[in-house]
Amino acid sequence: MTGATHDPERIPVIVGVGQVNDRPSDPQAGLDSFGLMLAALRAADADAGHGWLASLNSLAVVDQISFRNLNPIAPGLAKALGASPGRIEQTPVASGDSPILLLNEAANRIGAGEIKVAAIVGGEALRTAAQRAAREQGTAVAAQNASRAASTRKNPSFRQRYGLTAPVDIYPLYENAGRSAYGQSLAEGQRESAAIWSRFSEVADRNEGAWIHRPVSIDTVETPTADNRPIAFPYTKLMVANSSVNQGAGFIVSSLAEARRRGVPEDRIVYVGNGAAAHESEDPLGRDRYDRSSGMEVSIRRTLALNEVTVPDIDLVELYSCFPCVPKMARRILDWPIERPATVFGGLTFGGGPIGNYMSHAVVSMVQRLRGGQRVGLLFANGGFATHNHTIILAGAPIGAARFPRTFDYQEEADANRGTAPIVIESYSGPATIESYTVLYERDGSVKHGVIVARTADGRRTLAKVPGEDEATIAYLIGGNSEPVGKSGDVVADDDGNQIWKIAHSQHEH
Repeated sequence: MTGATHDPERIPVIVGVGQVNDRPSDPQAGLDSFGLMLAALRAADADAGHGWLASLNSLAVVDQISFRNLNPIAPGLAKALGASPGRIEQTPVASGDSPILLLNEAANRIGAGEIKVAAIVGGEALRTAAQRAAREQGTAVAAQNASRAASTRKNPSFRQRYGLTAPVDIYPLYENAGRSAYGQSLAEGQRESAAIWSRFSEVADRNEGAWIHRPVSIDTVETPTADNRPIAFPYTKLMVANSSVNQGAGFIVSSLAEARRRGVPEDRIVYVGNGAAAHESEDPLGRDRYDRSSGMEVSIRRTLALNEVTVPDIDLVELYSCFPCVPKMARRILDWPIERPATVFGGLTFGGGPIGNYMSHAVVSMVQRLRGGQRVGLLFANGGFATHNHTIILAGAPIGAARFPRTFDYQEEADANRGTAPIVIESYSGPATIESYTVLYERDGSVKHGVIVARTADGRRTLAKVPGEDEATIAYLIGGNSEPVGKSGDVVADDDGNQIWKIAHSQHEH
């Protein structure tokens, strides 16, 4: 990294960050999504020295799902802030990459001279929404089911008919395929997940803005118990995002010249580098494979190249952590040691998982750490069903290679690097092999059923169920005595026309 040579009017920097956790004992007293966003931006304004919100040129809001009746939030939020920005926007969906996308767009607009000051914010109050619904309905409402309900259609798709509905159903396909590709046993794969997550809990415990302050051991993370029930194999509750939170976070981006005019101390200015985005097919069954992501690889590697940053230059990372397979894939791209934390905020389990806005909290924590003397941080965001990938660099000093505006769309490169996705067929009987799989569980920890992603002899892809009562096959899938991925079996139709997986008898493990 070298000294910047750009016009300070065109260099984007972060000048203020703010976040809030809301834990009222009375749900009626809790902040809704609007209130969380308002509080977060006011905190960011105070962090920047006050007086920034009234002069916003741009206000961008991450979509929220906990209080849908409040949408669109952005116009009312601008009014409440006393702002009259020329640009007001809200993302169309609550996706985990949204905060980094909005940061990259704001940086480009500053670099183009279109704006001088931008604010980005999001907030989710699923904890309060669930508590209020429970009080009104007299029944418990699980925040975890919000994304599942949002994904359910009146006419379910092929994958939904087999139980692949919410993100927690899809990401295990990457986990199990990845473990096989890495040459790990089940125990080794689970140990890696638990080691990463245990370090997350330690980071969260030291972070004032995190939701949970309780270090958790590796053994505790990986061991299924009544308090750490299985969710979707091989994930336990402590390995998945915790969306039952009330959290808001936001940050203010300006030109370097504007920051200096307003007297922001140099040691509180954090420089925004260039970012890169690339995506997978919106249809999880339309992916070329489940042991890696071309979009993720291109997003991360391109970001390093654009900023002329190498991995040894990086002091801190935030590798998105809705489920273990994501930071596992990302850390292999970076060759990031498992001994080094893969988060600055605490991860979506312990830091908190406010649906699409987690990375705003990561930005807040990254800025705080860079102000504390660290040099370079990498933020990797993931959204959808392992679909959307967006990476960016932040630094405590000017980034000489960064240029604004600069495209962050590297979809063509990701597509060129990607293999051909197999044809998906919805009706099949005959021999096949397991490409990936998961087992879904009820809330009491009992098995609901297994789901097999199978490949036919001619390479086509289909799905099959393993009924919960087929104890032998379920035991084989989750037992860890041998790797199910790549093993053969048969797809047969039951009386209701569902495709059922029958594994070769010799492969059952007792």
